[in-house]
Amino acid sequence: MSRFAALLHVPERVDPLRWWLRLALWLGFAAWSLPLVRADIRSGEIASSFLHGPLLLFHEAGHVLMLPLGEWMTVFGGTLGQLAMPLAMAGVLLSKNRDPFGASLGLWLTGVSLLTIAPYAYDALHPQLILLGGHTGDDGPHDWIYLLSSLGLLPRAQGIGRTVHFAGAAVMLLSLAWGAGVLWLQRARISDGEVLREE
Repeated sequence: MSRFAALLHVPERVDPLRWWLRLALWLGFAAWSLPLVRADIRSGEIASSFLHGPLLLFHEAGHVLMLPLGEWMTVFGGTLGQLAMPLAMAGVLLSKNRDPFGASLGLWLTGVSLLTIAPYAYDALHPQLILLGGHTGDDGPHDWIYLLSSLGLLPRAQGIGRTVHFAGAAVMLLSLAWGAGVLWLQRARISDGEVLREE
């Protein structure tokens, strides 16, 4: 199977209950997308989302995993880990499980991850957000102040934050379109009875 074909793989027979559950899940994620995309980047409003907690764990794990690679990569590792984990999840679902619908949700989570990164990049120029240690970037370490300063990009922090936010919204929209396409293709192969294993 080619890589492109894997993105739209449809089993020979699709279980009707599973298809309806997938549709309900897709509708839920689509509805959830709007408030996440509309969250105020300046106030870091998205930090109150349920998804911020799990993504923060990936972020902190990224810092730890990159420790052997030096200071810059350790700091950048938080952002890298936060993006790599949902992408890895999507990759496993696609390559091992042959589940493009599940992979589309992994890509959606990657988009959300970008949305949660955006306020911190935006905040680097005039730090106001409360960070994990209970301080602002003025009072303690701030990943994005360090990263952007090291690259000479700190004056552009707010534009970079807005760009990251836009990219997150675009990735979420792309993932929803992908999931909808998979559901549309699966619809034509819904079985009349229960399918124990979709292949």
